[in-house]
Amino acid sequence: MSHFKKQGFTLLEVLVALAVLAIGLAAVIKVSMENAENTRYLRDKSIAHWVAMNVLTKIQVREEWSTGKGVAIMAEREWYWLLKVSETVDDELRRLEVQVYYHSKDEEPIAILVGFVGAPKSYSR
Repeated sequence: MSHFKKQGFTLLEVLVALAVLAIGLAAVIKVSMENAENTRYLRDKSIAHWVAMNVLTKIQVREEWSTGKGVAIMAEREWYWLLKVSETVDDELRRLEVQVYYHSKDEEPIAILVGFVGAPKSYSR
């Protein structure tokens, strides 16, 4: 009578292999989700910066120096911006700060851009 040695995996070995595989796949999914979230954040930050640059450019072209707020459409969504104009030590120079928000009620802007422009000659303090 010969003894044949059975070959194969035991149930315990299969369960351990499945557990290791599940842990590995969970890690891959987590990293993928974090990568997608970072990509979305960087996209939104870039678009918000472009919105702020457009606001500053319009001010420079139109030579309007008043503090204000508005809405811009870019990348098929609305962006809310706030412009703050302040004086500098030079009477002929103004500091412009554009803050861009996801929503009009947000407290923290997603992007802030500061620029300086020359005040028009007719500007009075």
